[in-house]
Amino acid sequence: MGQILTTGAVLPLVTLIAVLALGGYFLARRRAMISAGGDSRKLHSLPSYYGYNAVISVAVPALLALGIWLLVQPMLVQSSVVEMIPAQAVPEGSSVNLIMSDVRRLAEGLDAAVGAGAISDAEATDLTVADNLRAWLAERGVAIGAEVSPEVLQAAQAYREMNALGHVGRNVFVLLLALAGLLLAYRESHADFRARNRVENAIKALLILAASLAILTTVGIVLSMLFETINFFSLHPWTDFFFGASWAPNFRGDSDLSILPLLWGTLYISIIALAVAVPIGLFAAIYLSEYAGPKVRATAKPLLEILAGIPTIVYGLFALLTVGPALVKIFGRGEDGLLGVDWMSGATSVLTAGLVMGIMLIPFVSSLSDDIINAVPQSLRDGSFGLGATQSETIRQVVIPAALPGIVGAVLLAASRAIGETMIVVLGAGAIARISGNPLEAMTTITTRIVSQLTGDSDFASPETLVAFALGLTLFVLTLGLNVLALYIVRKYREQYE
Repeated sequence: MGQILTTGAVLPLVTLIAVLALGGYFLARRRAMISAGGDSRKLHSLPSYYGYNAVISVAVPALLALGIWLLVQPMLVQSSVVEMIPAQAVPEGSSVNLIMSDVRRLAEGLDAAVGAGAISDAEATDLTVADNLRAWLAERGVAIGAEVSPEVLQAAQAYREMNALGHVGRNVFVLLLALAGLLLAYRESHADFRARNRVENAIKALLILAASLAILTTVGIVLSMLFETINFFSLHPWTDFFFGASWAPNFRGDSDLSILPLLWGTLYISIIALAVAVPIGLFAAIYLSEYAGPKVRATAKPLLEILAGIPTIVYGLFALLTVGPALVKIFGRGEDGLLGVDWMSGATSVLTAGLVMGIMLIPFVSSLSDDIINAVPQSLRDGSFGLGATQSETIRQVVIPAALPGIVGAVLLAASRAIGETMIVVLGAGAIARISGNPLEAMTTITTRIVSQLTGDSDFASPETLVAFALGLTLFVLTLGLNVLALYIVRKYREQYE
């Protein structure tokens, strides 16, 4: 028990909570049966509900407190250690965050050396900076990338002490909370206690929490991007971002950061992709639902949906190595090409990415449209046949109009998928931001620029990096708008059939 209280590992603590919860199950169940004189018919609830109530009372508060503690402790410790580092200890060209990375690395190395028995905890606490400190630590298995300054060593030792104190406090608090839950559940376990109601309310709360996670995650994503976007617009004029005509980031400053060329490339590639995916996917759905027999449908539908499981990087390689060179043979190479023209100079182009992305979207359109067409009542088809219509007339004039709202929704969902695609665009469309109507030229999209701006060694606080969050928020609003529009169309224009 003492070792569990002092260690920073979480697994032993969780194991102990599980043991307490399991013991609480049998203790609470036994006490409830004793209070009823051994006759379960005198209990308000089944005996197992008293045990479940004990498990919930022990595990839920303890694990919830443990999760919150694990989230809050690192932030509190880091903020406390940062205040200990004087400004003059930060070298020119560095930052406090870089110093803190050295502090954490040194503290973790010391903890590892103490845990392995290479040095004692007293030695790790009493270390002082000397010329041979780095070599002394290396001999004991603590690898440090650079010379250790007195400030870094002092901060690392404080970091270890605060973490150790936090681990002890965390373990003691969580165990006390679990024991308190066990004691409370044990005292409540009597014949008149409404254990079933308590357990069902707890399960209901858990279901509500699970249903709220998607909403909370969406809110968290929006807020994380919104704050950084506000920082970006405080450094860069919003008029240039929304109404400028060029994209030319320069990490030395004076950049042109307009979204219009990126938005144009995103929409252009998405339109070509939908022009490929919608007819093929819709025709495939009509065939599978209206013409194909059971055996053909059972074989063709899974094969078609295999396309949805192929990683997008594979589609990107397919665009770069197969589709792009094939288009160059047709529209490029001058007199050596099939058309004898020189319209396309390289394998990367809007048409290359659009065609491959359209292939990727076919199963999205076909699968959703097939389900929607199958949902049209058979009575409508029978009535059309009874009036003398042929099968093709029934499909054109009855089935498709009835399923049209759902089909439109499927197309809009596929469009939002196309707008958010990255890997196919990176390998198939190129990286040039321009506004052009030529589909054989290389262009780029919002998603590829987000990746580009957030990679590298650039200053995170610069407009050239923060613009990625403004692009991400704009893309989020665009795709969210398409999804909301799809749901609105489906709900407003869906016909109800008896």
